Amino acid sequence: MKRWVVIPVVVVVLAVLGGWLWMAGQRVGHVVTPEVGALTSEALADPALVARGAYLAAAGDCAGCHSVRGGLPYAGGRSVPTPFGNIPGPNLTPDPETGIGRWSFADFWRALHYGQRKDGQWLYPAFPFTSYTKVTPEDARAIYAYLRSLPAVRRETDAAKLSFPYNLRSTLAVWRARYFRPGGFQPDAGQSAAWNRGAYLVQGLGHCNECHAPRNALGATTGAWLSGGEIPRQDWYAPDLSMQANGGLQGWTARDVVDLLKTGHATKGAAFGPMADVVADSTQHLGDADLDAIATYLASLPPRQPRPAPRSAFDVKRITAAGEKVYRQHCADCHGGDGRGVAGVYPPLDGNSAVTEPTGINAMRTVLLGGFPPVTAGNPRPYSMPPYAQQLDDSDVALVVSYIRQAWGNKASIVRPEQVGKYRHTPID
Repeated sequence: MKRWVVIPVVVVVLAVLGGWLWMAGQRVGHVVTPEVGALTSEALADPALVARGAYLAAAGDCAGCHSVRGGLPYAGGRSVPTPFGNIPGPNLTPDPETGIGRWSFADFWRALHYGQRKDGQWLYPAFPFTSYTKVTPEDARAIYAYLRSLPAVRRETDAAKLSFPYNLRSTLAVWRARYFRPGGFQPDAGQSAAWNRGAYLVQGLGHCNECHAPRNALGATTGAWLSGGEIPRQDWYAPDLSMQANGGLQGWTARDVVDLLKTGHATKGAAFGPMADVVADSTQHLGDADLDAIATYLASLPPRQPRPAPRSAFDVKRITAAGEKVYRQHCADCHGGDGRGVAGVYPPLDGNSAVTEPTGINAMRTVLLGGFPPVTAGNPRPYSMPPYAQQLDDSDVALVVSYIRQAWGNKASIVRPEQVGKYRHTPID
């Protein structure tokens, strides 16, 4: 608790001492807007440019934060939960009063590349400008053209609901000075065109590291690139994406990665939770060449250090023996006694990174609330897993999750009933 008291005080002091001065030197007039071609209304209405922008907006999963279920696309209404409060995704339609209808391309570029609002104030990093800064000017122009082509929707954006001192935008000066450097994507001449395309999509538009990395107390990503991390306030764990030794996707092939991103289902597992939304709204719409490029890049991520064998003061053998009984009664009919599932139907549990991730969150939440892969063009009628929150108490869930995390080739830590209770009433979304 003391750390959480000290951090806000330090942030406020630093902001008061240097924040306002630093911000004054970084206002709109100091940002260079790149040359990207014609920006007339006629040029931006070019159907080919708009179509390309629609594709790139899907690659960036812009709808994921700027649309609400049942609402109009890109009209806002959805809030991003953070440890510091909720931050709404604004209206991106070209409404002049409540959207971006009065934004020039320079305004849009500053938001994407520098994390600045039209009025020069800093954007909160819930908007992933730390990744979008890598987006090329040409791609930014195409996305801008697409957003301008949308029907204008009049919808006011709610105010951010942040606790003190994070509601003071001046504190962002300290955060940016420590954690953000604007800069475009730099291709690696020593790598293939496919690798570079995959790196650009993963590091930039796809902003994968924003979920698949741990975050520190100030909300900045830390640790090895794409090494996995708990998604703050959403109670899901985004696994490590390395396909090499000790990585979260060890044993996956490029085909597995492509299948998961395209259909939501692969021989090694299925997409669920926030990743199901990403597949449904974003990656299923990517072309095969781009999906192959992403797989090529992920295959190059380095091996990870082996995790130490889990240690427990509890009788693991007794717990897993009891958990096996629960598994045989409720799970084996679909996932098999050997944990291998049914190809194309029920995902395997043996070697599944969603099962063996460090925290056990994903397995606990899936048992409690069910598993719902996305509906995609490649898998229009996916099989879902029913929730067991009404049938199993916290102890039973802890037993069966501990069993599947220890069974077959899995060697992850057990979980306890009190951990299960924490997630029993957490919403899926």
